[in-house]
Amino acid sequence: MKFLMIYASDPQAPPPTPEQMRALGEYTTKMISSGVVKMTGGIVRPSKGTEVRLSGGKFSVTDGPFAETKELIDGYAIVEVESREVAIELSRQFMEIAGEGRGQLLRLFDPHEFPH
Repeated sequence: MKFLMIYASDPQAPPPTPEQMRALGEYTTKMISSGVVKMTGGIVRPSKGTEVRLSGGKFSVTDGPFAETKELIDGYAIVEVESREVAIELSRQFMEIAGEGRGQLLRLFDPHEFPH
């Protein structure tokens, strides 16, 4: 099973310490080396983003900055694990290092899972 794991730090929490950043780097390297993490990275704030929209049959492109965004994501990982429970455990391990925040686990479907 593949999952998209997203993480948003608590905006009230202090920024990560150098020790936390080092521990996150070590944890991420370990997870990539094991083959569990397929891709990971941070996400640029919406002030530097681009919004695309299709509305009324018209496609539009708008460059940031945008009005206040409450649902920010700081980072993501795509993991391949044997169960939802394993994905939850990986999230717990990551968040214990990264600090206060919240995340979501979204299952990704492979094309072979859809009927033809």
